[in-house]
Amino acid sequence: MEQLHQKETTPLLSLKQVWQDKSLLKREMIAGLTSFFAISYIIIVNPVILKDAGIPTDLSVFATIFSSVVGCLIMGFFANAPIVLTPGMGVNAFFTYTICSTMGLSWQTALAISIVASIIYMIVAFTHLSNVFARAIPGSLKNGITAGIGLFLVEIGLEKAGLIVRGKSALIELGNLASPATLLALFGLLLSVGLYLRHVTGGFLIGIVVTSVIGVLLGIRDSQSVSVSLSRLGDYHQLLAHASFQDILSVPFILAAFSMTMILVFESMGLLQGVLPDRRQFKGAFKASAVTALFSGFLGTSPTVAAAESASGIESGGRTGVTAITAGVLFSLSLFFVPLLAYVPQAAIAPVIIITGAIMMESIGNIDMTDFAAWFPAFLIIVLIPLTNSISTGLAFGFVCYPVLRLVAGESERVSPAMYLLGGLFLIDLVLSTII
Repeated sequence: MEQLHQKETTPLLSLKQVWQDKSLLKREMIAGLTSFFAISYIIIVNPVILKDAGIPTDLSVFATIFSSVVGCLIMGFFANAPIVLTPGMGVNAFFTYTICSTMGLSWQTALAISIVASIIYMIVAFTHLSNVFARAIPGSLKNGITAGIGLFLVEIGLEKAGLIVRGKSALIELGNLASPATLLALFGLLLSVGLYLRHVTGGFLIGIVVTSVIGVLLGIRDSQSVSVSLSRLGDYHQLLAHASFQDILSVPFILAAFSMTMILVFESMGLLQGVLPDRRQFKGAFKASAVTALFSGFLGTSPTVAAAESASGIESGGRTGVTAITAGVLFSLSLFFVPLLAYVPQAAIAPVIIITGAIMMESIGNIDMTDFAAWFPAFLIIVLIPLTNSISTGLAFGFVCYPVLRLVAGESERVSPAMYLLGGLFLIDLVLSTII
C-alpha cells in the first residue's frame, strides 16, 4: 500500500502548483482518465438498477452523469482530493430493492429519504463528529477496511472478466475460459500487470485502450447497453427535484433514512480512509462527499459516494483534485458519447480493477496478527465485504465485533467511548436491516 499513500510530512500540492507543472499535470490527467474508465460502467449500470425502482432509464442516465460531474468538480476544487464521486453501487441497490421493492415506497419517496440521510451526513461531516469517529477507529479496522475494499474490487474485476460466475454447487465457480471476452480480459490482465511492473506511466490507461481496441476488432462487446438520445434531455425535468416528503413521519421512512445514513457516513468514511493518498485530505473529501450526496437527491438519482475505483487513478499517480476534475470533465463529455462507451468492454476494465484491489490488500501486512481481538474484527470486514457484496455490511460486523472482543478479553480500556457508540449504531443498523 506504500504506493497509494504519500508521506504526510510532505506538503500537499495545490491545484495551482499542478497546473504550473506540465509533468505533474500530465500525471494527474492520466490518473483522472484511468479512474473515469474504471468507473465509467456506472453510467450504464446505475440506470439499469434504478429502472427497477420505476425511474425511466434514459432520464436516469442524465441524472447519473450530472451527479458525477457535480461530485467530481466539488471534490476537485473544494477538497483537492483525487476521489471520483458517482452514485454508489451498494446504496443504489438499497434505494431500489429495499426502499422501493421490499418496503413498497415510491422512487419519489426514496429520493426524499436520500435527501434526509444526506443532510444528517452533512451534519456529521461539517462538525467535530467526523474527527471523533475517524480517530475512534483502531488501526486494525482501518487496514481491514482497505483490504476488504481491495478484495471486493478483485471480486468485481474477476466477475467483469468472466473468470468467476455465480455457482450452482458453490457460491462461486470458475467461468468459461473459452469465452472470447474472458480470454480478452486475461490478455488485458497480463498486459496491465506487465506495464505496472515496468512502471510505465499511464500503464493502466494504456491497458484499457489496447484491450478495448482489440475487443472492437474482434467484435467483443457487452450485451447490456443503454440507448440514450440527447433529445430526451428536454424531459429531464421529470426527475429534477421530484422528491416526495409526504411520508416523512412514517415509520418506514424513518427506518430507511437511518439505515441509509449509516451506509453513507461509514461506507464513505471507511473508503476514504482506505484509498486517500494523504490522510490530511480526509476532512475536505468527507465534506465534498456529503454535499454531493445531497445534490444527487435533487438531481434524481440515488446518493453518490466515493468510488472504490478511485484507487486505480491514485495508483496511476493521482494525488490532487486535478484527477477528480479530469474525471468530471470526462463525465460531462460522456453525455455526448454515451454510445461509444459500449465499445469499452468490461473485459478491458476488469484487469485494472483486479490489480488495484490486489495492491490495496497489501494493507493486511499492517495488522498485528498476534492480537486476535484486533485481528478477528478486521478479518470479518475483509471477508464479509466481498461475500455480502456490501461495504456497509462488512463494516457493521467488524465494528460490532471489535468492542465485544475487547470486553471479553478484559481490555475495555482500549476501546474509546466513540467506538462503543459506533458499535452500538452498527448493531442497530444490522437489526433494522433485518426487520425492513
